[in-house]
Amino acid sequence: MKILFYNAKPYDKVWFEPLAEKMNYKIKFSSIRLNSDSVGLAHGYDAVCAFVNDDIDKEVIERLAEMNVKGILMRCAGYNNVDLKAAEGKIKVLRVPSYSPQAVAEFAVALLMSVNRKTHRAYVRTREFNMNINGLMGEDLYKKTAGIIGTGKIGQAMIQIMKGFGMRVLAYDVYQNPDLDVEYVSLDELFKESDVISLHCPLTEDTKYIVNEESINKMKTGVYIINTSRGQLIKTEDLLEALKIPGRLGGVGLDVYEEEDEVFYEDKSNEVMTDEILARLVTFPNVVVTSHQGYFTKEAMEAIANVTMENARALFSGEELVNEVKA
Repeated sequence: MKILFYNAKPYDKVWFEPLAEKMNYKIKFSSIRLNSDSVGLAHGYDAVCAFVNDDIDKEVIERLAEMNVKGILMRCAGYNNVDLKAAEGKIKVLRVPSYSPQAVAEFAVALLMSVNRKTHRAYVRTREFNMNINGLMGEDLYKKTAGIIGTGKIGQAMIQIMKGFGMRVLAYDVYQNPDLDVEYVSLDELFKESDVISLHCPLTEDTKYIVNEESINKMKTGVYIINTSRGQLIKTEDLLEALKIPGRLGGVGLDVYEEEDEVFYEDKSNEVMTDEILARLVTFPNVVVTSHQGYFTKEAMEAIANVTMENARALFSGEELVNEVKA
């Protein structure tokens, strides 16, 4: 069986090649993103393996089906970039539903701690032996209120960490978990009461731009906003307007961005940044932007590789597809 990996990076080879050899699958790695222009590369393959920034629309799916590609293996949890309705009855779509919730939650806390205690700015200063701490004051998280939007596995891991800081934790989720020891509230109450708001929900029609001008206006002055989930949960233009008001937002930590597809995971350091919103965003001293690396730990990469290849095995052997996603 042959699998073509789109949008592959050097670290993907480290984890996937040994498994493919063990399972006697032939795999090829391409650095090209999967879209309507590159889908033809999949001719002769039994499956393609894709990532969060690939564009798997109706045209791509139809062409894959025409080439008798049996499955789309998403080496990630998210699948909002896949047209599931177009795939129905034509091609199987499988994902990795959970790999390391702790990895993402811990990274969300790292972003929070950085924008709160200004460690990103201190790092730059001290490398030039500027030991002046003026302007680097943060605030205690102890006894503050954390609002967690989304209480799946990552949200639950985040709740545990926030409680470890001695914070009051509020939570919002359309599907409340009765076994979870947390105070569920309405979204409006969470916005109004929280000193820290961390997003851990999937991107759906209901959650798109859940943070916008209206919701920001409900938030406390000096609130910290953290997003390690999906970029389109935040309307970035509205976030920028709030950031322009001195003191309105305490800090913003973003591991995702709504227009990240052409930028994240790529080296653009020798190019002019044409995305004016992203270019403006990184100029604010109380903003930290990272390149969708929240999941990126050894444990998570190992789990992603194992589950992805197990999904491939189940697909090729005709077994039950426990990680299949449908419209």
